[in-house]
Amino acid sequence: MPKFRRTALAAALTIAMAALSTAVALPAPATAALPTAAVALGDSFISGEGAGAYTSVVDVNGVAQGFPGWTAANSNAFFCHRSANASLNKANLPGIQNRFNLACSGGQPRDIATASAAREKGRTVAAQLDQLRVVAQTQDIDLVLIGLGSNNSSFTFGSVAEKCANRFIADAWTGWWEFWAYLGGPVEQKPCSDADLATPAQVSAATAETIAAVRQLLTTLDQVDADGQHRVVFQDYTNPLPLDLNPQFHEEDSRDDTRDKFRDLGAERYAAGCPIHRASLAPGHRFSQGLGTIVKTTRDTLAAEFPADDLVYLNVQRAFDGARLCESTTSPTGSLATPIRLQDGANGTFVTSLAGKDKIDIQRIANTCVSYFQTCQESWHPNATGHQVLGQCLAGAAATAARAVSCVRAGNGTISVS
Repeated sequence: MPKFRRTALAAALTIAMAALSTAVALPAPATAALPTAAVALGDSFISGEGAGAYTSVVDVNGVAQGFPGWTAANSNAFFCHRSANASLNKANLPGIQNRFNLACSGGQPRDIATASAAREKGRTVAAQLDQLRVVAQTQDIDLVLIGLGSNNSSFTFGSVAEKCANRFIADAWTGWWEFWAYLGGPVEQKPCSDADLATPAQVSAATAETIAAVRQLLTTLDQVDADGQHRVVFQDYTNPLPLDLNPQFHEEDSRDDTRDKFRDLGAERYAAGCPIHRASLAPGHRFSQGLGTIVKTTRDTLAAEFPADDLVYLNVQRAFDGARLCESTTSPTGSLATPIRLQDGANGTFVTSLAGKDKIDIQRIANTCVSYFQTCQESWHPNATGHQVLGQCLAGAAATAARAVSCVRAGNGTISVS
């Protein structure tokens, strides 16, 4: 074929292809859909504290931290205690392919947008929003479980629990005339009052902190979520203790907790997991209800600010009804919460009985918790079975058409979400 004819043919084909591409738009290469994911953020009731089977946690330096030993610094990322048994991992969530637990035991509102290590007693993990952004690079986030409010600049769940338990132990083993001092100084021996747990001003400040943190979360989610469609479940808190103890734990050796020194009763309640004055129980439940108010107020406030967002309040305050510590004679067996447990030195062996201990023994054992908080931080949290229950609560909240639901345990142990 002559050269000019080949050139003319090539030119004609080029013109024809150009016309075809103009008339019929060629399809763009198909893009694979991202896998769907559920993500947990917040504090210990979300991370799985108390449920065991803790997984390694990547710290701010990108190093995966496994269990570092009982005498390691409590700031170690591992002590976020992210559990394979956490409610996020146990919930039946149809359509969810992957799950990511970014919560951290002891987490505070400021840890959402700022690295926890930046504050006193924080852990060496990145800001939870930074961790969320990493997840969003490879996942389509469809469900977010968040639990915030029990720890903040004014009070923390751990400090409240420690205060009331220590007062009971001090009262049980020492007389008012005897010297008593933990590492942190003298410990009062009277039951906890409402003001000892959280004042109205402190609750108000905690609410403002929580709202500000979750506002940042929702803003970030709207920016990074692949399809912009996600449900956020705001879970509140359940009290590990009942409104009153089973009568078996009211007195021992003809002594109740209103008189001075009651060591046998103190040992009995400790063994059952509930070293607490009966008079502290009602304030404790009002404190839990106050935490619920923080969470619900946060959800309602932000629902008004983000009207297009899918926000659900999950009330779990009655999820452990009938199965709280010292609610039955078999406690801690059969309860859904972890008992108070201490170690006599950071040795990994929990003290299950205080029978026969004197006040010097008690002081030494209690001081281990002060020096190495990880030795006692699982106390009074949902256990593995408790997180299975909370998983049922989450499943109900993930599927509901309502904007607020309550998760309740019936007398026969069945769980309902409505």
